Parts: sequence; C-alpha cells; structure tokens
Amino acid sequence: LRKITIDDFDIGRPLGKGKFGNVYLARVKKLQAIVALKVLFKSQIEKEGVEHQLRREIEIQSHLKHPNILRFYNYFHDRKRVFLVLEYAPRGEMYKELQRCGRFDDQRTATYKYMEEISDALLYCHERKVIHRDIKPENLLLGYRGELKIADFGWSVHAPSLRRRTMCGTMDYLPPEMVEGHTHSEKVDLWCIGVLCYECLVGNPPFETANQVETYKRIVKVDLRFPKVVSDGARDLISMLLRHNPADRLSLQNVIDHPWVRSNSRRVLPPICSAKKS
Repeated sequence: LRKITIDDFDIGRPLGKGKFGNVYLARVKKLQAIVALKVLFKSQIEKEGVEHQLRREIEIQSHLKHPNILRFYNYFHDRKRVFLVLEYAPRGEMYKELQRCGRFDDQRTATYKYMEEISDALLYCHERKVIHRDIKPENLLLGYRGELKIADFGWSVHAPSLRRRTMCGTMDYLPPEMVEGHTHSEKVDLWCIGVLCYECLVGNPPFETANQVETYKRIVKVDLRFPKVVSDGARDLISMLLRHNPADRLSLQNVIDHPWVRSNSRRVLPPICSAKKS
C-alpha cells in the first residue's frame, strides 16, 4: 500500500488554531472528498510531553463510529509534523456559536440537537469503556444540519475498569471527585454535560469565579445558583446531573428520557440564536 502524504490533499482555508498546530479545510484529490486536516508539530508535542496523549487520541477516536462523534479517517506524518484526517464539521465550534449568541434558549439546548445527541454519543462511548473527560463547548462541533459532534479525544481514556485518578479536563468543568483527588469513573462525563447544559442556557459555567481556588470551592460545595432565565425543567435536569456523589447523577438514558428534553425535542427547531445574553 502506498503511504498517504500531504501531496494527496488540496489545502484550503484554516479552520482553527490550537496549541500544537492548526486545522485546515482540505480536499482529498483522488476522491474529491472534503475533510478537516489537523496539522500538529512534533517539536511542540515533544516539548509538552504529550506523545502518549496523541497516540491515545488516535487509538480511541479511530475506533468510534457514531453520528454525533467526529469521524477520524486516518493519520500520517513527515519529519516535522503529524497529520490527522478528520470529518469536516461545516458549522464549526459550539463555543463560537455560544459567544455569538450569548446563550441559547431552552428549546435549542434541550432538543436532540444537544442534550439528547451528546447523551447518546456518550452512552456509545461508555459502552465501549471510553470516558471522554473533557466535554466543553470548545470540544463540540456542529455538522451541516447543526447536529452536535464530539471532537478532541485528547483527554479521553479507554479504561476497562472505568476508574481513573488523573486530574484532567477544563477547570470550570472539573467534577468534585477530580478536584478532591479521588478516583473517577465514566460519571465525570455526566457532571460535564450538566455544566454544559447550564453554560448553554446561561452563557457561562455554573461555578465560574475570578480565581481557581474559589471555583474549586464552589465545585466541591456544588454551589449551584440559577438565574431567572432557566426554566424549572432545565433546573431539574441540571440539578440531577450536578450531584457531588457520582453514583447519584442522572444516567445518560434518563437524560434522554427527561421530560424537559422530551417535550422540547418534539418542537420545531428555532433559529440559531433566539436569545441574547441578558
């Protein structure tokens, strides 16, 4: 088999910039297929000592095939760079959409667009003993029809025992068990989707403060405060996910079946931004 090289692609505009390199729109010359090409610099990866993380990301994501998980097609490398060939998500990061909108309304967050889709994708991951551990708007992309795609499996782990000890993920999204240094399981992802749901509705994460120590204190106390804009149904769902004891968190199937998600997912989809930051 002939090895893939950069010459097999027409490189288009940049889609995003990361710590270790950039992502470009690209076309596979032979197939005329549009993909996203993630270009990582070996020097940066080695400098930060994250080679194992990259290997793990490739190993895990290449085995996942679900409509709400960004497809990983292939990878190759040259002397200086590593190239990941990924599915192209035309509507980009959810994070950018959130910044543009300020916040989303109940319907947009609850529909199959978000909570239902992310729960279904994580159910698929957990069945395969994969914990994502870094669910946040920056790691969620939007497909052609606005469907959600989980991306960036850099912090994910294949843990057949489903119990880990590493501190990872993003500060505002860290669950109490990670902050307190306890072992954690796939239930960290349940906490993260609770934080995500809150951030989508309110415009910022629930435990956000000016400094890390205060944020950690609020996380450990589960100091959860809802502004008026959050409906009773959404409060109920978020409160059942943001529980200090991982065993008490609502299961992914119960998120999908939650009355707030179900009642909203039957409605007609609203415009992209139907609410502004208040």
